[in-house]
Amino acid sequence: MGKIIAIANQKGGVGKTTTSINLGGCLGVLEYKTLIVDADPQANATSGVGIEPKNIKNIYDCLINNVHPEEIIIPTSNPNLDLLPAHIDLVGAELEMIEIEDREYRLKTALDKIRDKYDFIIIDCSPSLGLITVNALTAADSVLIPVQCEYFALEGLGKLLNTIKIVQGRLNSNLEIEGIALTMYDTRLRLANQVVEEVKTHFQELVFDTVIHRNTKLGEAPSFGETIVMHDAASKGAINYLNFTREILQRNNMTKITNRDKTIDIDNEF
Repeated sequence: MGKIIAIANQKGGVGKTTTSINLGGCLGVLEYKTLIVDADPQANATSGVGIEPKNIKNIYDCLINNVHPEEIIIPTSNPNLDLLPAHIDLVGAELEMIEIEDREYRLKTALDKIRDKYDFIIIDCSPSLGLITVNALTAADSVLIPVQCEYFALEGLGKLLNTIKIVQGRLNSNLEIEGIALTMYDTRLRLANQVVEEVKTHFQELVFDTVIHRNTKLGEAPSFGETIVMHDAASKGAINYLNFTREILQRNNMTKITNRDKTIDIDNEF
């Protein structure tokens, strides 16, 4: 049975979609069958893997019309990576779901039908704590929280953690925090180092060792409809996300590697 990881933070611009598509891409390259679920009406994860979010069945049809996910899932250029796409229609889904019984479980019901086909299911949440995000947290086994290495990094994080506690208490008692991923790290800024230290001091072992650096290739890859590992596997961004993916696998006891192989060296030229 595949593990479902929701990537959530109600603060926008922290790297949720970048982390979703590139974690999924790296898992696919490492031959883990992976599904990315785009649960954001902006549909950036959909376009980011090369799928045009127009005139296609999408997650809205699963949530509102009970369409089976297998009718909607689209393969990507990575043979081990599939996509359950989003569409701007998802904006109206929260209003329509208010009248539906067990509205918090709609996504879980849909994903339970196909989770045995995947090793990992990655849900890219929208930058809000609305009903769609609650659905994602209810469906997930764990939640991964990206935090940018910038001023106000911890702003709103308490509200997200409170929402997670509410979901744990009322809707999904098995939900765990996968960890906190530090993103958009710029070695030139002293503030970035201060944020890293502050987050590690507050959350300790929850914080992943791998820090995702700012990288031109990371920003460039979605315009080609590719994950970073397919776009430029030698870039700093690709190496960061490969190391990050290894940490995910280690935390889930899904890989056995020596200490020497736990990281990939990054040359100064990247």
